[in-house]
Amino acid sequence: MLLSARHILYSGHIQGVGFRMAVKNVARGFEVTGTVQNLKDGRVEVKVQAFDSDELQGFLDAVSDSDLGSLIKEQEVSIIKPLTGVQGFHIIADSDA
Repeated sequence: MLLSARHILYSGHIQGVGFRMAVKNVARGFEVTGTVQNLKDGRVEVKVQAFDSDELQGFLDAVSDSDLGSLIKEQEVSIIKPLTGVQGFHIIADSDA
């Protein structure tokens, strides 16, 4: 099976409001792996993958439909190569960026 992977940049009033934790909580309901982190420019970056493209799209839709979805002003989604060495879904701390 081939992994489908996406890189998403979210912008809006999304840092300091629990957005990364909300994304991680959404991920628990899907068979996805990846990371979420704040960027210095105020955006939040998500790298996510799944074996089922419908599962991946469901995750992306669920993030947009979450309680914090109204804070998202824009999202840029691009297809990326599958992530290597990633298990589970993790928040990357600001100090790690």
